[in-house]
Amino acid sequence: MFNCSESSTGSNKNDSQTSGKVDPFEQNTLLQRSINLGNALEAPGLGEWGVVLKEEYFKIISDAGFSAVRIPCRWSAYTTSSAPFKIRSDFMNLVKWSLDQCQKYDLAVVINVHHFEEIFSTPAQQKEKFLAIWEQIATEFKNRPTSVFYEILNEPHDNLTAELWNEYLQDAIEVVRAIDTTHTLIIGTAEWGGISAMQKLEIPETEDNVIFTFHYYNPFQFTHQGAEWVDGADEWLGTQWVGSTSEINAVRSEFNNVKAWAEQRNLPVYVGEFGAYNKADINSRARWTNFIVSEAEADGFSWAYWEFIAGFGAYNGTENNWNEPLLNALIPD
Repeated sequence: MFNCSESSTGSNKNDSQTSGKVDPFEQNTLLQRSINLGNALEAPGLGEWGVVLKEEYFKIISDAGFSAVRIPCRWSAYTTSSAPFKIRSDFMNLVKWSLDQCQKYDLAVVINVHHFEEIFSTPAQQKEKFLAIWEQIATEFKNRPTSVFYEILNEPHDNLTAELWNEYLQDAIEVVRAIDTTHTLIIGTAEWGGISAMQKLEIPETEDNVIFTFHYYNPFQFTHQGAEWVDGADEWLGTQWVGSTSEINAVRSEFNNVKAWAEQRNLPVYVGEFGAYNKADINSRARWTNFIVSEAEADGFSWAYWEFIAGFGAYNGTENNWNEPLLNALIPD
């Protein structure tokens, strides 16, 4: 359970110091096999979505063979609404504790700005808060090992258009780099972080320590069947993924497009989210998950499964064991 007084005792890859030139392609290998610790720190209130981070989770994940975790963080819910937009100390301490656990259990870690809903509806009114959050994150974590990664914003969408996202992205990078010149940045697309807006993304040419990320939930009617937050999803119940030639070719074509785009820009690639909801049959989920993993690795992409212990979870928190078909799909023996 969270105890911010605990200190880290990690070793190996997580003891690298934040000095000298960092190669984002080498950095991306640290994220090779990741899993999202979802529904915890991106909930609107701590514990509100049924997941509270425990030290044992980090050990379980590391022991299973994962190399990293991605920890979505809803900073905006724990930050004052007016300048100077100070992040609550209890939330900051919880993130610090989480990074300590990652270091202790030899896991690289991605922290991001997740579910900043207000910036998607009223971007101009929230920009100052967004930049203030990044100023505080960079200040707090600039001396952490380079196994800590900064993902600027999860799934920009709605009124934070692709054009506006390019502008806000550049401003956020400038804020971070004025404080922290070393940690690797992870940058995704507008229009919900998928590949549809990939051609619209503009990463500043002056920034050379970047990993490109995209999220992959195709075919959506399979991965989100029965999802309570998606209108009409119950109509998709029973949809299977059998690994047919057409199904395989659809994934392969989209991954090939990402690979070509990234190679043109000399960017490493991280599939920051992919997963199938638990209303799908387990054989289809495992089959699809394994194919996404194998295709990503064949293309040289790192990946992060969505997610550890909730609705898409690979781990059963009630019985305290892995969902073996999913674990074997992610980390084959």
